[in-house]
Amino acid sequence: MPRPPTFALGKTLYAKHCATCHGANLEGQRDWKSPLPSGRMPAPPHDASGHTWRHADGVLFRITREGPAAVVGGGYQSDMPGFGNIMSDDDIRAVIAFIKGTWPEREHEYQAEMSRRERETTL
Repeated sequence: MPRPPTFALGKTLYAKHCATCHGANLEGQRDWKSPLPSGRMPAPPHDASGHTWRHADGVLFRITREGPAAVVGGGYQSDMPGFGNIMSDDDIRAVIAFIKGTWPEREHEYQAEMSRRERETTL
C-alpha cells in the first residue's frame, strides 16, 4: 500500500510527541487494557494489536487534538492531553497518516470504511 507524502513528517512528530507513552513501535503501554492504580487507562497501542484502527478519521483527529475526554465524555479522565496547542491540525493529520500507514491491509480497509461512513453521516 502506498504511503501518503505526510508519512515521514508524521513519523517524526509521533516520535517527538507520542512515542513516550504509545511506544516507539506503536506498541502501547504494558497491560493497556487494565486500569492503572490511578484508575486511568494506560496508553493503548496504535499498531494492529490495539483498537485505533477501529475509529474513523474524525474521531482519531478529535482525540488527538482535544484529548480522549472530549470524545468519551462522562467525566472520563486520561493522562493523554489534547495536542491542539502543540501541533497544528496538519501536523495532527500527519501523525494519523503515519499511524495508519503502519497497519496491515485488513485493518486499513476496516478503518477506511469507518471513515467513509463517518463522512456520509456528516454531509
